[in-house]
Amino acid sequence: MDVFRERSRGGGGWSCLWRLAVLLLSASSLPAATALLEGLYCGTEVCYDVLGVSREASKAEIARAYRQLARRYHPDRYRPEGPGDEESAHTKFLLIATAYETLKDEETRRDYDYMLDHPEEYYQHYYAYYRRRLAPKVDVRIVILVTICAISAIQYVSWCSSYNKAINYLVTVPKYRIQATEIAKQQGLLSRTKEKGKNRRSKEEIREQEEEVIRDIIKNKIDIKGGYQKPRLTDILLCQMVLFPYYLSRYVAWYVSWVYRFTVCREEYGEEEKLYLIRKNMKMSEAQFDGLEENAKQTFLEKQLWIKENFEVKTLLLVLTPY
Repeated sequence: MDVFRERSRGGGGWSCLWRLAVLLLSASSLPAATALLEGLYCGTEVCYDVLGVSREASKAEIARAYRQLARRYHPDRYRPEGPGDEESAHTKFLLIATAYETLKDEETRRDYDYMLDHPEEYYQHYYAYYRRRLAPKVDVRIVILVTICAISAIQYVSWCSSYNKAINYLVTVPKYRIQATEIAKQQGLLSRTKEKGKNRRSKEEIREQEEEVIRDIIKNKIDIKGGYQKPRLTDILLCQMVLFPYYLSRYVAWYVSWVYRFTVCREEYGEEEKLYLIRKNMKMSEAQFDGLEENAKQTFLEKQLWIKENFEVKTLLLVLTPY
């Protein structure tokens, strides 16, 4: 009985060793199985096997194998033999197309080969796969260019609309209306609206035509500065970006000339330079400063506001004081 028990124990030991060996063999084969992840590339199929090519196959060989299989399983050409053949052929065709899309691109093929060689890094494989699939297919440079063009178009249309509204307002301002009327009389534009005979018009038509003449003169022949300036294509974002090197070079040349003339050579400021310094002290844009009355600018010059010591907070009230 004791001998029998010893033999049983020995048999149990061999059984444990056998089971351990089976587990080790299974573990050694596990990476090859996990290399093929469901939902990635060709799923549990090897893309090379789907196309019937080796891993060393060239792009030409891959393309040739794809064309042959595509002609065979394409839904427009495939003739099913049984009731379920059509659906299986469609699935096969999609798998063939997926395999070709995976292997025809060098970067995608490199990621796929890395997944086959390093099956344990499945998190990285998921990340690389979905990062490439979700990445934008359009060139980012084209997207940026289209965006800039769209912004520029909106800018120009918006400025034109604001400009037309400003002209409609200036037509009602006595100062500009009187100037436009004088110019129209000097050029004989208003007399044309009162022609007699067959071309005689009603008072309403004459008034509308006179308003149009005055509007056209204010728009094209009177120097309007400040926020009422006519929109220019060079002011939109696209042109500003294209012309940026030119503007930068001009600014650098102007700055070097300024330093040389007024810092090194100690030249006296001219009227243009004085007005520039006054505008800089007031922290106003060029358009805002140009919109001020000329007598206001003369007052600034008389008070020598280009000198920083003379510029005080009370001088800001001059901007709001009508002249």
